[in-house]
Amino acid sequence: MTELAQQIREEYENFEERVIEIRRTTKVTKGGKNLSFRAVVVVGNRNGKVGLGIGKAREVPDAIRKAITDAKKKLINVPLINGTIPHEVIGRQDASKVLLKPAAPGTGIIAGGTVRAVVELAGIQNILTKALGSTNALNLARATMNGLKDLMDPKKVAELRDVTVKEVYKGVKRNSEEG
Repeated sequence: MTELAQQIREEYENFEERVIEIRRTTKVTKGGKNLSFRAVVVVGNRNGKVGLGIGKAREVPDAIRKAITDAKKKLINVPLINGTIPHEVIGRQDASKVLLKPAAPGTGIIAGGTVRAVVELAGIQNILTKALGSTNALNLARATMNGLKDLMDPKKVAELRDVTVKEVYKGVKRNSEEG
């Protein structure tokens, strides 16, 4: 049991954190204004695992610490193929949309600040993105996470369809050539 606990602890220590946004919020009460801070943080291991967290506290370091803890609880797995995503996807959150497209090796990450942070920490090296609609940092980050969550691993798709992985890609090429 201690070996497993040690393994899990090491896995969590390998995560990189990146603060996307720190916003000052106020609550007006009878006694005056109460200031607090909201931090939006992304954590990832640059190898297919990424999480997004939000923390609120009276002081910035506390808010960031809470956000990191929240992000580690909400980790998702991202299927990667040769440093990019397996297929095109649109992530949506409220008024924000993010288009995520696979890119050829050497393209790099073509993305704005918020989307770039999420995609880099997920371990994606080549991707084309476009933010559509609202560019609110929190909603863009959530839309990116929703898009990455919707990605399907080609091996799983092949199993579901009872075909080989090559046949899954052949079908994609044939359909795109027709259109």
